[in-house]
Amino acid sequence: MSRPIVAIVGRPNVGKSTLFNKLIGQRLSIVEDTPGVTRDRIFGECEWKNRKFSLVDTGGIEPESKDIILSQMRTQAQIAIDSADCIIFVTDVRTGMVATDLNIAQMLQRSNVPVIVCVNKCDTLGDPPADFYEFYNLGLGDPIQVSSVHGHGTGDLLDAVLEHLPEEKEEEDEGEIIKVAVIGKPNVGKSSLVNRVSGENRCIVSNIAGTTRDAVDTTIENKYGVFTFIDTAGLRRKSKVEDSIEHYSNLRAEMAVDRADVCVILIDATVGFTEQDSKVAGIAHEAGKGCIIAVNKWDAVEKDDKTMQEYKTKLEKDFSFMSYAPIIFISAQTGQRLDRLFELIHKVASSNAMRITTGTLNDILAQATARVQPPTDKGKRLKIYYMTQASTRPPTFICFVNSKELFHFSYQRYLENRIREIFSLEGTPVRMIVRERGDKAD
Repeated sequence: MSRPIVAIVGRPNVGKSTLFNKLIGQRLSIVEDTPGVTRDRIFGECEWKNRKFSLVDTGGIEPESKDIILSQMRTQAQIAIDSADCIIFVTDVRTGMVATDLNIAQMLQRSNVPVIVCVNKCDTLGDPPADFYEFYNLGLGDPIQVSSVHGHGTGDLLDAVLEHLPEEKEEEDEGEIIKVAVIGKPNVGKSSLVNRVSGENRCIVSNIAGTTRDAVDTTIENKYGVFTFIDTAGLRRKSKVEDSIEHYSNLRAEMAVDRADVCVILIDATVGFTEQDSKVAGIAHEAGKGCIIAVNKWDAVEKDDKTMQEYKTKLEKDFSFMSYAPIIFISAQTGQRLDRLFELIHKVASSNAMRITTGTLNDILAQATARVQPPTDKGKRLKIYYMTQASTRPPTFICFVNSKELFHFSYQRYLENRIREIFSLEGTPVRMIVRERGDKAD
């Protein structure tokens, strides 16, 4: 059985994300004194009295707004409400109860989900302020006074949450879950891809660049395995990061890469390769993640029988620094080649986690050095005493040699290619650490 879900809802700027971060004990949601900062649903794990549940932070609800983004935020909040076992309705004691609070209360009453009214920003200890009592008029039971900044009252809030959660059942073993970060510059179709593979409108989709500001997790299971897709805010050049919200979004995307096993680098086929695509890919490459270059919107490109190969040849040059990454042409809109994408993700994740025994590595080393002699300089020949694997994700190998200077980059690349060829290490960087015999580990 999956963990219970608790959704945090409320109008904009009442402190939902601050409360979310306080309850999960880490800064996962973007916190900013700007209404509408949290747009998509953000998931985190919360534990209280040895009971674990999923906490969902939602964008501020504006029930009457016609704005396209605000209306989609309202839809996202409704999806969270519909899937929740319990709802924390956050209000603001400083502004008092407003008409929007009443509208949201009516919306929540129709949901038939248990609701706890959290009156936030009660920052002083002792009896609640006089304005606290007006929140009884929402008709949702006894409110709880909380300070999300200081943490006052959060214990009482969590006690109330536990009272409404279903009984805990033993969880089944979910097996190996492959974490996939979908990354790319803004408006290349990242959210559309996540929505397509998950079969629901999980992420806000709009052709307004920069719509997705937070990283969102979507876990799906199919015949290829269990995958957690992380949809991320589009990465922009730092010179374009004009406000602090964009800064947090870039940081969130980089954190998503850090959490992932495989990065799907999405490129817009109708635009073609740009310098920013290279920079986005570089983040995943430097982090040692498994990488797949997915050319999206392929259905929108006019083509003949040579177009794909010509496009691929050009991309291989553009991404020459990560020649190991497979290239696939897809359409999030039509679902074209998404089955093949899942096959690639599974293979690349396996390559990234590959472990090779020391004995096998040294058999390969002996064959490789017999086939191509190690380089010499001024009569001195490179000797590679042995090789061992230090770690996985990415596969990292240590070579013990008689001279680091003799171990030229070209020969390292030769050995790397032999290892790749024999073990089919597709889609993963390979690290090579060179140590002279007698060197101490760093």
